[in-house]
Amino acid sequence: MNKKISLKIIGMHCASCAVKIENDLRKIRGIKLGNVNYGSEKVYVEYDEKEISIEKIKRIIEKMGYGVKESGGRDDKDEKKAIRKLRNTFLGSVILGLPLFYLAMGKMVGLEAPFSFKVSVGIQFVITSLIMYLNADIYISGVRKLIERNPNMDSLVETGTLAAYFYSLVVSFMVWFAPGEVGGHVYFESAGLILVFISLGKYLEAVAKGKTSEAIKKLVGLSAKKATVVRGGKEMRVAVSEVKVGDIVLVRPGEKVTCDGEMVEGHSALDESMITGESISVEKKKGDMVIGGTINNTGVFKFKVMKVGEDTMLAQIVKIVEAAIGSKAPIAYLADRVSFYFVPAVMVVAILAFVLWLLAGESFVFGLTVFVSVLIIACPCALGLATPTAVMMGTGIGARNGILIKNSKALEMAEKVGMVVFDKTGTLTKGKAEVKDVIGVEGGISEKEIVKIAYSLEKNSEHPLAFAVVKKGEEEKVKAVRVRKFRAVVGKGVEGEINGEKVCLGTRGLMGDHGVEVGEVLKKVEGLEREGKTVMMLGVGRKVVGIIGVSDSLKKEAKETVDDLKKMGKKVAIITGDNKRVGEAVGKELGIEKVIAGVLPGGKAKEIKKLQKEGNVVAMVGDGINDAPGLAQADLGIALGSGTDIAIETGEIVLIKDDLKDVARAIDLSRYTLRKIKQNLFWAFIYNSIGIPVAAGVLYPFTGWLLNPALAGAAMAFSSVSVVSNSLLMRGYKVRG
Repeated sequence: MNKKISLKIIGMHCASCAVKIENDLRKIRGIKLGNVNYGSEKVYVEYDEKEISIEKIKRIIEKMGYGVKESGGRDDKDEKKAIRKLRNTFLGSVILGLPLFYLAMGKMVGLEAPFSFKVSVGIQFVITSLIMYLNADIYISGVRKLIERNPNMDSLVETGTLAAYFYSLVVSFMVWFAPGEVGGHVYFESAGLILVFISLGKYLEAVAKGKTSEAIKKLVGLSAKKATVVRGGKEMRVAVSEVKVGDIVLVRPGEKVTCDGEMVEGHSALDESMITGESISVEKKKGDMVIGGTINNTGVFKFKVMKVGEDTMLAQIVKIVEAAIGSKAPIAYLADRVSFYFVPAVMVVAILAFVLWLLAGESFVFGLTVFVSVLIIACPCALGLATPTAVMMGTGIGARNGILIKNSKALEMAEKVGMVVFDKTGTLTKGKAEVKDVIGVEGGISEKEIVKIAYSLEKNSEHPLAFAVVKKGEEEKVKAVRVRKFRAVVGKGVEGEINGEKVCLGTRGLMGDHGVEVGEVLKKVEGLEREGKTVMMLGVGRKVVGIIGVSDSLKKEAKETVDDLKKMGKKVAIITGDNKRVGEAVGKELGIEKVIAGVLPGGKAKEIKKLQKEGNVVAMVGDGINDAPGLAQADLGIALGSGTDIAIETGEIVLIKDDLKDVARAIDLSRYTLRKIKQNLFWAFIYNSIGIPVAAGVLYPFTGWLLNPALAGAAMAFSSVSVVSNSLLMRGYKVRG
């Protein structure tokens, strides 16, 4: 049996680390899937528990040189501790870096040198050594990865700064121990200031990455910590972890609902915005479901606990959002492949540039400057952060607005969708039949009498249409008469005897079975069917005495949703098990021309496949139960949630508010997120495409300009920050109206 787990990885220093872990894990027998998210610093593993255990997976990751632990809870303490350490490293580096800058570059800005060159070189050596000590983690990681023949970003920084440091140290020995005053040029400031900028970049990157994962933290933070449970007639405050299914929980105004359950006493208005995104408070009464994490605004009520812990709606939402962050969009694999080969390729380019400039007649110092600059400016981290940070922001925005995007593939597919196919019953319609027409036949009985007889018959039936007739009877407050010899005829209707006379209610087939003459009534029946209604005829004796037209009302937002999708350039279709006349009537009302009618649940996948063969990229919208085969076959499955049962396996996007307008909103949000991913990848690729050649000195023959290694360090540090910042701009996204 396959199981899924997410593990926190400690010690990933760049995107190439993430790709290496991912590739190595996928080679292990028993591991079916291993996606590493550099943005959240987690690995999402699907494994066969018969072949491999969690402990073995942990040991494998540890052997790669990384720390690992199960990522339960919020990990806030660890995250804050790591950020604090990076901040302190940066502050220490910058405090030491300021005098280093003054000693090395003061003359360039007209400042007086306070010491002789010999003394100045000694001070620079000490300061740079201290900065390197503060940033020792970079050297430990970089050297280890070089030894393992798996160089990472730290390897580039370590190689570049050590080259500048040891060259400067050799020059320093000449200055210190040679007789007389000896000149020369040292690069201590390059090594030191590079580390200042890189420590700043790592700190800002960590802070920014933390902000992109705030959506999950906020969701987890919604859960209540304590509950007032009524046991044995007494109220007691207990930890939420101690609440059990079947407990009665008391909720006062201002308190959070602790778990999912059914209200058994009282009434109130609940703020469900944190779960559904709906800003208006929802009135709740006895029998209604309440959701854990929502806030009680007004009255006092009690509810019976139905779901606790991992089964609650809030826990399911967190799981779905985390799964989406852990998945990879197809576009992300391009960045992964580039990141994997990037660091070795940069090292080759740096060595080649160094050798070529020496062969071209330039000095060793010139070649060293180029070598260090190329190593330092390269940045695979920007590539590694491009996708996960945008996915974290997009899925977080969706979760806050009742749109759960279950995987990254859905984000990419939404942009390509050309046709949206809606299931009719329960999706476009309310899923509850209502009596719309009661028509008496000329020379027959009154409409009230028709309702009375129909009500008396259908009270004994469990057919969905029967509920509509019974409801109509209750609304009109008719009194049922006694029915003898009642029988439900499958697929046709019901029959019985009232006051010794045979009566039947149902299809024309049922009328034929009883020898009831339909005659002129058939025209009225067909007219109602063209309006999209299901028609039942009432026969008394051998004559039709009345007609009842039943239809499932369209949801109020159905027309607006269809119009919205058309404005977005999408084709819209209906798929339904109803007859063609009913389907076309609904299509006409909504402005949908493509109607696929008479389709059983098992045939929906086949119909979706036909549309795909015609060249359409299809999104299907359904209730996630009867429509499961179609949702699975579609390029993008969008499932409407019931408000409490959102763990629908077949849909890739789940709309927990049951609001049809969220279909267009989900597609728009997905397109926006993918656009951000593309922007991030573009800037990451462009940065490296321009930065590395410039650092290698391609502009020098034309302009005489050579990139200073310290400036290369600053550029590298801010490349990752700029990508993450672009993702953070998604906070300003306005959900489609």
